[in-house]
Amino acid sequence: MNALNFSPLFRTAIGFDRLAHLANAAAATTENSYPPYNIEKTGEDSYCLTVAVAGFRPDELELTVKEGTLVVAGRAANEAPRTEVLYRGIAARAFERRFTLADHLVVEGATLENGLLHVGLKRIVPEALKPRRIPVTLGSTPALANDTAQAA
Repeated sequence: MNALNFSPLFRTAIGFDRLAHLANAAAATTENSYPPYNIEKTGEDSYCLTVAVAGFRPDELELTVKEGTLVVAGRAANEAPRTEVLYRGIAARAFERRFTLADHLVVEGATLENGLLHVGLKRIVPEALKPRRIPVTLGSTPALANDTAQAA
């Protein structure tokens, strides 16, 4: 019953089915709060995802990008405790967080500092998709004249 019906909106739109899937996935997601994270806009086309991963080493963290989704996972190594823990307030349990990336958003790199994983993201729009100015000239239509001459 939580699924949204976008079919009336898409009667005249082509290629927006991904938006409907995102909205349905967001409505169906039961979000847990571990580990906490921030998403910051650091520039016109750049972002920083910061995930609190206290207690994890770099080799225990895994970042993967597949089909427009960034997956941040942590798996703590099973080591025998050196001391008896009376109270464990710092969680080091396994986790997996998924973030849907916008079109043309790429992961530039990741660093671990003071228990915070910083993931740099940047939007890189291909030249073919950037707006370009078409010059207007006087005279006959050279592009059309060449096309009709080749067709004859």
